[in-house]
Amino acid sequence: MTPLEWIGDALWTSIPVVGVGLFVWLLFRSIIRADATERKVYAEIEAEERAKLAHADGEQAGSKGK
Repeated sequence: MTPLEWIGDALWTSIPVVGVGLFVWLLFRSIIRADATERKVYAEIEAEERAKLAHADGEQAGSKGK
């Protein structure tokens, strides 16, 4: 077996390992990004709800004083 054949065989056997590794990396990356996006959206919604509640409490306190 020549060195060139040996290198070619090594490259051919590395392709599945690299492919599966790339697939797993992309899978985990997409899961982590989706989780981060979901947490960001949830935090925005929660902040909006807290602002609405604070505004509603302020209006109720203002109407009681009149």
